[in-house]
Amino acid sequence: MRLFGYARVSTSQQSLDSQVKALKEAGVKASRIFTDKASGSHVDRDGLHLLRLKVEEGDVILVKKLDRLGRDTADMIALIKEFDSMGVAVRFLDDGLSTEGTMGKMIVTILSAVAQAERQRILERTNEGRIEAKVKGVKFGRKRSVDTEKIRALHKQGVGATDIARQLGIGRSTVYKSLNETAK
Repeated sequence: MRLFGYARVSTSQQSLDSQVKALKEAGVKASRIFTDKASGSHVDRDGLHLLRLKVEEGDVILVKKLDRLGRDTADMIALIKEFDSMGVAVRFLDDGLSTEGTMGKMIVTILSAVAQAERQRILERTNEGRIEAKVKGVKFGRKRSVDTEKIRALHKQGVGATDIARQLGIGRSTVYKSLNETAK
């Protein structure tokens, strides 16, 4: 039986250090720890792909928490089934769970559904907050770097959109968009 580890964070700004440390403390060699800095909402991740290629029958994969392997219930079940068909067990350190045995698989399935529901609730609250902020006049996105007044002035002087775009170093579509916004 060989121990492998898997760690994941959602963004490149987050740190994998605490997860990797916990995996090493649980006995996983550094060379057998696979990591990803990507969303857990899909299974198309480089570290996870490499892990799937490396494990063999009798191996055990350690993951710090259930939601680090993935967030989508269907994907989690598919991953667990895939590993199970290979004879590979998955253990979740913080949750004290394992896919070994029938009860373990059932509990992991239920908890992955709970993790997915929580993720959905977070998205709903985020969207509600975004809508509320828009109602209050908050503008989202990048700040404008285009001088709309200059575009209008050049256009009033009879300069065409293509020449305005060249002079200002912007795309023609940006010129048209700016002119259309001022016409409204």
